[in-house]
Amino acid sequence: MHITLTNTGKRYNREWIFRHIDHEFIIGKKYAITGPNGSGKSTLLQVIAGSVTHNEGNIKWSMVNGELANEEVYKHLSIAAPYLELVEEMTAKEFLEFHAQFKSLQLSISEIIKIIGLEKAANKQIRYYSSGMKQRLKLAQSIFSNTSILLLDEPTTNLDTAGIELYHQLINLYTKDKLVIVSSNDKQEYDFCEEEIMITNYK
Repeated sequence: MHITLTNTGKRYNREWIFRHIDHEFIIGKKYAITGPNGSGKSTLLQVIAGSVTHNEGNIKWSMVNGELANEEVYKHLSIAAPYLELVEEMTAKEFLEFHAQFKSLQLSISEIIKIIGLEKAANKQIRYYSSGMKQRLKLAQSIFSNTSILLLDEPTTNLDTAGIELYHQLINLYTKDKLVIVSSNDKQEYDFCEEEIMITNYK
């Protein structure tokens, strides 16, 4: 999977969030979108995902066998972000089973729950989870999905030291063949990335 942005820009009303972005994102590489809070990092990530429409320029999502239509992009990507909610009436096991109906998982659900340290809470409703436990589940749902694109927005939100270590382990072990894009202003969230895109360069 390749994603190519050509002179891409996004505005809300008359205010441009970013403009004139030319960049190619290639499968197997890791990228960071950086900048201050409120600078448009999350908006760019959503534009790349095809969930928010850009106002100028072009975005092309390409597979080996040709270009993807916008409405097909979601099948090939997974995302974890603070603004995306979990189904809190479900247990972790039920949530992952539900998710697996739409996108298959790299490992069994029991293995995933063990890896992220939620074995004792696997049959507890997510509404009773701490914010850190919820974030572990969000990361698991996105990282273990059998998709070629992984988008992460502030991925260590609410994680303690052990959770941050787990995040880096998951990235190292399970994303080698993926295109990974991290939106963050925290170096420890993207220090493994090979390229950095500073959003403030495109104002």
